[in-house]
Amino acid sequence: MRLTRIHVDGLPAEGALLPLAPRAAAHLTRVLRLKAGAKIAVFDGGGHEHDATIEALRGDRVDIRIGAARQTPPPSRLSITLAQGISRGDRMEYAIQKATELGVTRIVPLFCERSVVKLDERQAERKLEHWLGIAISAAEQCGRADLPELLAPRKLADHLGAARGADPGLLRLVLAPHASISARELPGTPAAIEILIGPEGGLADDELALATLAGYTRLRLGPRILRTETAAAAAIAALQTLHGDLG
Repeated sequence: MRLTRIHVDGLPAEGALLPLAPRAAAHLTRVLRLKAGAKIAVFDGGGHEHDATIEALRGDRVDIRIGAARQTPPPSRLSITLAQGISRGDRMEYAIQKATELGVTRIVPLFCERSVVKLDERQAERKLEHWLGIAISAAEQCGRADLPELLAPRKLADHLGAARGADPGLLRLVLAPHASISARELPGTPAAIEILIGPEGGLADDELALATLAGYTRLRLGPRILRTETAAAAAIAALQTLHGDLG
């Protein structure tokens, strides 16, 4: 039987009693309707996971007893950074969810020329917290014990400027429908890849030119033009199949 998995901020030692955060407690009691004595698993997002038992329920409070450490799948041998143009609503959520399930190491939300979503500083903080919740829920579901690093939203130009000359071992790719290179034609066996994907409507021509100047190789995924959220999942899956842990 597959155990319910819950993310916690910091795992105490085996045998310790841990009160769950309100979100996790509500999920166990109101959604799953678990009772005292139920077995679950908890992980800290840093690769550590333990068995646990619901010890006590008092109103909205749930206390769990930490059990023995559990064996977890290792992170993918291919480190993937998803640099994703910020798209509207559930499209961005879908991209983050599937990227987490597919084992990306890092997610960088980007404001692009064609991004419809505009956020001030406070809105960006709230949105980042919401996206982190999406990644946590995806990790809970898929059995992943580590969480992708989720960076604060930034402008594409700033991201490309920082990329120039940085980390020469990182293979930087940008999706472009009419590129001449496919995923199978990438040279060598990369250990770290960044994939840049535009928002709705894709990247503008000047953005593609700037990405090329910053050292990004244009990559095509096939004969069809994909939606931004589909492109993220398809690109990561292709790269993980060819060079990561889906092969």
